[in-house]
Amino acid sequence: MNNTETEMFTNGKLINEEHLGELRKQHRDKKIVFTNGCFDIMHAGHCATLRKASGFGDLLVVGLNSDKSIKILKGKNRPIINEADRIELLVSLEFVDYLVVFDEETPIELIKSLRPDVLAKGSDYSKEEVVGYEFMKSIGGTVELVDLVDSRSTSKIINKIIQIYGNPE
Repeated sequence: MNNTETEMFTNGKLINEEHLGELRKQHRDKKIVFTNGCFDIMHAGHCATLRKASGFGDLLVVGLNSDKSIKILKGKNRPIINEADRIELLVSLEFVDYLVVFDEETPIELIKSLRPDVLAKGSDYSKEEVVGYEFMKSIGGTVELVDLVDSRSTSKIINKIIQIYGNPE
C-alpha cells in the first residue's frame, strides 16, 4: 500500500512514532490522552474503554500493538485479527483521533515522545502498575483508570469459540 492509499485507508489518523513530538507541539493547547492495547477481536468492551478514555481530554491517541508485539506478549497463535484490519477498525471510531502502531512490548517510548496529559488504561491494572505511571508523575500528567465492561474480553471470546467449535490444535 502506498502513502496515498494509506492516508485514504486511515482517514489521516495513522501517524508514525517519529511524529508524536510534532503532534504534541501542534496541539499544545489541547489536553491529549493516550491509551494502548492489542485490540485483537474488537468488542464492545474495547469501544466503551476507548470512548471513556477520549472523555478525559480533547484528543485521543491510541497506541496499537503490532502483530510482532502481540506474538511476543500473547504467543504464536495471536493475533487473531491482523494488524491492517485492526488499524482499519480503530481509525473508523469517531472518538479515536490518532493511531500509532508499535513493535515493542510496552508503549513507554511512545508515551515519552508524546508526553500526554493523561494516560488511560483499563481498571484491570492499578495506577502504579500502568506502564508510564512514573513518567507521567514526573511530567505532571495523570493516570486514569477506565472501568471495564463485565464479561467483555478477547480471551473470553476466544475461549467461548473453542468451547463451541473445539480447539484446532
